[in-house]
Amino acid sequence: MVVTRKVEFSASHICRNPELSDEENRRLFGMAANPHGHGHNYVLEVSVEGQPDPVTGMVLDLKELKEVLERTVVEPFDHRFLNYEVPPFDRVIPTAENVARDIWSRLESQLNRQGRKLRLVRLYETPDLYVDYLGE
Repeated sequence: MVVTRKVEFSASHICRNPELSDEENRRLFGMAANPHGHGHNYVLEVSVEGQPDPVTGMVLDLKELKEVLERTVVEPFDHRFLNYEVPPFDRVIPTAENVARDIWSRLESQLNRQGRKLRLVRLYETPDLYVDYLGE
């Protein structure tokens, strides 16, 4: 069985590679390469897989999942300029793909226990653009 919880956070970022010219960054990243940055209202869905506990009937307590997401993702990411305030994005380009991968790494050890397994991190950068990360 799979349980999914959704949270939201707002953050800004710049998608540009410092080793490339301004022209090459604009070609690769378009408007996202603007050196002043831009922001998104991200929506994050996290899915955890496991068997329901025979006593509670739950894969995990949804209140616990919400607390983990708030502490591990929302607090460090919300209203932050990712490139300057949230490592590793001071050295990793904060594309939606890289942000989703980082969120997975922050959550995996906290959620993979008691027969549960982190199954999916889905990060919406905009309402019509999202990334699914399934681990490596």
